Amino acid sequence: MEYKDSKWANDIIKLQNSDGSWGNNFHSLSIPISKQPLTTEQALRRLKILGYTIDDKPIKKAVKYLENCFIGKINIPEKPEKLHNWKIFTELMFSTWIKIFTIENKLIMENIINWSTIINASFENGSYDNNKYTSTYESIFGIKPKGGRLVDFVTFYQISLLSNSLDKSIEPMFFDYILKHNCGIYYIYGKNIIKTPEIFKSKETNGYISAIEILSEYKNCKVQLDFVVKWLKMNIVEENKWDMGKESKDGINFPLSKSWIKEEDRIKDCTYRIKKLIEKIK
Repeated sequence: MEYKDSKWANDIIKLQNSDGSWGNNFHSLSIPISKQPLTTEQALRRLKILGYTIDDKPIKKAVKYLENCFIGKINIPEKPEKLHNWKIFTELMFSTWIKIFTIENKLIMENIINWSTIINASFENGSYDNNKYTSTYESIFGIKPKGGRLVDFVTFYQISLLSNSLDKSIEPMFFDYILKHNCGIYYIYGKNIIKTPEIFKSKETNGYISAIEILSEYKNCKVQLDFVVKWLKMNIVEENKWDMGKESKDGINFPLSKSWIKEEDRIKDCTYRIKKLIEKIK
């Protein structure tokens, strides 16, 4: 099934700026496109969901923009947030989005190594050690972690950046810590991931599956997601099809088809997404 040539993708591509960015702001990940002006992060997330890769011209152009932001050639238009160290946070954002589309990028390797070192040290004694996290973070960045997105590392950025980059002995512990994290994954899903949603046809399920899609990138930890596959298979509606309900239409993950006026199009979109996820886990 192909969604790259959809109305949604074409509308976004038409809005890309000459420098590879979108809109007037870079950062805003979780708010639906329909609720505010398009940002670069929203455009990248939506295009990835619709099937765009580094082989596509709009993504190549966007990655070049991210590289220019990373090296300081371009400054993103947002005012620096005072809740945390802005330089560390923005470099984390740029690195993550480059990594999502291509791992063949030497520019971001130092940042991947830095964050891997921090997380490896934090779990080296068999469980998470916050003192170790803080001291290693400070030794690398020269400042103690400040702000929720850096003090609590269970966010979209660190998790996406570190997939398949941690020590093999550490990765399962890190993964288990994420699954049991009471606040879920920041920016993506705000509940404990080990507990599957009670109501399948819901907005909650949509966010939950988004979290699992991120975790499915960890090649050595997929057995830890077997419970998710069992839950998904328990919620088949008919003939190996799934329906997450009209509540799951969020302007980010759904719709994939041009319209959900017909129930069959919604079921087609939901089934495509869930089958793709199960295949990734297995």
